[in-house]
Amino acid sequence: MTQTALTYSPDQAEAHDRIAAALRSVGVDLDTGLLTPPRDGKTAVMAVTGKAGSGKTLLLAALYRALEEAGVEIVSGDYESRKRRDKRTLAILAPTNKAASVLRMRGVPATTIHRILYTPVYHPEYEKIAEWLAGQGERPEIEGLTDLALDRAFAFYQSNKSIPGALAAAGLRGSDFITGWKRREEPLDIGFVDEASMLDGQQFEDLQEIFPTLLLFGDPAQLPPVKSTGGMVFETLPAPARLELSRIHRQDADNPILDLAHALADPALDFHQFERMIEDAAQRDERVRWAERVEVDLMARSPVLVWRNATRIRLINAFRAVHGAPETELLAGEPLICDGIELPLKHRKKRLDLEARGLIKGAQVVYLGPGRRPGFSRLHVIGAEDPQISAASIVKIEKPDEEEPFIPFAANMGATFLHGAAVTIHKAQGSQWQDVQVFAPDIYAAAQMGRSEAGQPLWKRLAYVAITRAEERLHWIVRNRLSKPSAPLTVDDLRGGPAPLQLEQEEET
Repeated sequence: MTQTALTYSPDQAEAHDRIAAALRSVGVDLDTGLLTPPRDGKTAVMAVTGKAGSGKTLLLAALYRALEEAGVEIVSGDYESRKRRDKRTLAILAPTNKAASVLRMRGVPATTIHRILYTPVYHPEYEKIAEWLAGQGERPEIEGLTDLALDRAFAFYQSNKSIPGALAAAGLRGSDFITGWKRREEPLDIGFVDEASMLDGQQFEDLQEIFPTLLLFGDPAQLPPVKSTGGMVFETLPAPARLELSRIHRQDADNPILDLAHALADPALDFHQFERMIEDAAQRDERVRWAERVEVDLMARSPVLVWRNATRIRLINAFRAVHGAPETELLAGEPLICDGIELPLKHRKKRLDLEARGLIKGAQVVYLGPGRRPGFSRLHVIGAEDPQISAASIVKIEKPDEEEPFIPFAANMGATFLHGAAVTIHKAQGSQWQDVQVFAPDIYAAAQMGRSEAGQPLWKRLAYVAITRAEERLHWIVRNRLSKPSAPLTVDDLRGGPAPLQLEQEEET
């Protein structure tokens, strides 16, 4: 067992040993560091399940480090060196940009499922730089790039391990070195999937086609996917392949947010008793706040979490009203949620470009301003590795008591967006924010209905998912009121760091 296992709890250590045994059976020995070529027909699918605070992410990170130390190549989705038959690879995936970014902030090089399903095609000249940075070739001489620019690319890659980021540091745009995207044709090797409770059956099948060895990490207490006909995909695995973590770890033991989340498992607990627990926690700890109103300043970057669509639409319109947003246009800094991409088959390349850059259904986006052509928008995709793009946009602002949304502006076709100042708890799965506002009257409405999901009251599942989205502070909103903004909307917080890659999509469709 690797040294990282010394900090494990007993259930984590048992899970680690069983996963290590499964990896050994497919030719990856974590104890000796011995790697043998993949064997055709040898497959393994396992799942690590547990509630918030049970140590799933700690185990995932430790296994990633052990595999990297053993010499397994990490596939990031932004560039892949030429394959050798004896090479063993690992990809760490999440269903959304935000979920992947949570792992990256913890030092785990995660990417989205889309970025693995679709691989970039590099311009041959700039691929020489990628090969050099990845240790597969000599330092190249590229016309138009100085030694200083190559030095900047090298320095960036040493600290960030991102090929596109390194090329951007050299002064290149994405459209310079990525000529397109293609559906992955060859399988990979080992795949870790975080937030596996969000996977639907089709995604699970796609992943099994790509990864002979697949390890899912998921929380069984979350809500199943909206389009799911049953439960979560890991519930279909045989019992020996499901590894459950139950212990709450020392670093999480004094977290009042997790205490509230785990209290929901008590079958005798009703909604009013739960609210009293929240009120008591708020008096003891500033990480829980009993709030009489929605704080509008927080809505620009972390949406209010609601259950009912009517509540979502009402809060969005209140947010726009207090900021003085005109009906005919968006203000820079307004949050959006990608609702899909409407492009005909002949524009399949553009769809792949957008999806591969992180503009997938459910992606959280901030509007930066209009593009150079009518109907185009400059956008910042939250959690994407290369976040700033320009794309044809269709923005829909839903109105209370109106069936048809208002469309302030639109291209003929392109990416479609809903406003993101408030989102349903279902859409919030896989995301985390420092501050999370939960609209309690909606949870109460669910409790009054008496509905159940998978044998548990619906209100408890909603409350569990909503409050575990909070990284630092939970705001439990008990009144249908909205504060006034302390300052105008801004995008200044999105302008730090290296020059962003620009996806040039502003062309006739």
